[in-house]
Amino acid sequence: MHILPSWHPLVVHFPLALIITAAFALSLARVLRAQRLAASLAVLGTWNLCLGAVAVYFALGTGLAAVIDLHVDVAARQAIASHVKSAVVMTMLVTLVAVWRGAGTDANSRPSWLFVLVLWAATIALAVTGYRGGQNVFRYGIGVAMTAEMPTG
Repeated sequence: MHILPSWHPLVVHFPLALIITAAFALSLARVLRAQRLAASLAVLGTWNLCLGAVAVYFALGTGLAAVIDLHVDVAARQAIASHVKSAVVMTMLVTLVAVWRGAGTDANSRPSWLFVLVLWAATIALAVTGYRGGQNVFRYGIGVAMTAEMPTG
């Protein structure tokens, strides 16, 4: 019975939505002049970022569980390895910015430009990880069936 691996496609959408929303909200909080609106966006961004960081660990866990019983050829295994490496780096970056923002700053304060830059680096890493996962599924068929082979040509 393979219940847990089928959770990964569902779970990965939560960190994507939460962290991308956080990046936009915190960026707007940085640039907007209206203090009250900027403070509200900062709180929204902080909560989304922290919840997204928790969701990243669920995505990583369900993704690792999904590959345990997966039987693929060598080329497909390399594509999976690339996705997993990207996921681990992204998880570390997201954790860094979430702790930086969630534990180190007042939630309604404007983020620094350095923070916004690092947050966008983490968000881009998230997008790259998601793209690689999508390629694994839609280009190579990994996870669609319990066995998958890379297409030739």
